[in-house]
Amino acid sequence: MTSPTLAQVRALIDDLWPESYAVSWDSVGLTVGDPTAPISSILLAVDPMDTVIAEAEETSADLLLTHHPLLLRGVTTIAADTLKGGQVTRLVRAGIAHLAAHTNADSQLGGVSDALLDVLDARVEGTLYPTPGAPEGVGVGRVGTVEPTTVRQIAQRLADALPATATGVRIAGDPDAPVERVAVCGGSGDSLFDEVRASGAQVYITSDLRHHPATEARDTAHRGDGTPHLIDISHWAAESLWLDRAADQLRASAEHSGWDVTIRVSTRCTDAWTLRIGQEDRDD
Repeated sequence: MTSPTLAQVRALIDDLWPESYAVSWDSVGLTVGDPTAPISSILLAVDPMDTVIAEAEETSADLLLTHHPLLLRGVTTIAADTLKGGQVTRLVRAGIAHLAAHTNADSQLGGVSDALLDVLDARVEGTLYPTPGAPEGVGVGRVGTVEPTTVRQIAQRLADALPATATGVRIAGDPDAPVERVAVCGGSGDSLFDEVRASGAQVYITSDLRHHPATEARDTAHRGDGTPHLIDISHWAAESLWLDRAADQLRASAEHSGWDVTIRVSTRCTDAWTLRIGQEDRDD
C-alpha cells in the first residue's frame, strides 16, 4: 500500500464526480495544494469553515474535501486578514490541500439528491435539470415515486433521518395532502419551480426557500391542483447525508488503487442557525 499524490487523488475524485458535470457558474476542483504532495488522510465536510479547517488540522488531514467551494465568488485579495485569505493562508501553512465537489456531486448519479430520495425509499425516475452532454440520469435535482403517503409523513421521515437543526423541517401547503411523486434538490432549489411543476411532483423538498419564491409558488399551485406542496429543510443537514456515501466511494476507490489513505467525515455542524425561539406558547 502506498500514499498517492494530490494529483492522483484529484484524478480519482474527478472519476467519481467529474468536474465537467458542474454547472457553469460553479467553482469546483482544486483550490489549494501542491499536486506533487503526498496524501495520507482526507477529511470530508459540507462547508470549508474555520471550525472545519481546525478539525482538518486536529486530525492531521492532508486534504480537505468539501461540498461547498472555498472561493465560489471572486475575491481581489487573499491577504491573511481577510476571511477567505485567512482560510487559504491557514490551509497553506498547515500543508492541507482543499478541493470542492459541488454541483458535480449534486448532478452525479448517486449524488446529493439521490441521498435524499434514499431516505424516502423512492424510486428515481429522472432529473429536474439534466446536465448537457452527460449520461442519462446526470443532472441537478431528482424526481421519484414513493408508496402512497402524505406531505406530513414525508416531512416526518426527513426529520427522523436528518441531523437535528434549529430550523427543523417546514411545510408550505397541506400537510395531509396525498403524495406519490416527489421532487428533491439538495441545497438551494428555488430556481427550479418550473421544472418541478413540469415533473408532476406533488411535493418539492429543498432548502433555503425564500419568502417571495415560496409564496408565489403556492399561489401558482392554488390556481391549479394545489401542487407542489413544499418542504424546506436545512441546507447543511440535507447535504451532510451525502458525506458518508462519498467517503465509502472514496475508500473503495482508494483500496482498489492500492493506496493507504485514511478517510474521515467531519463531526462539526456547520448549519448557520443555532437556536429557535418558539412562539407557540406566548401570551398575546
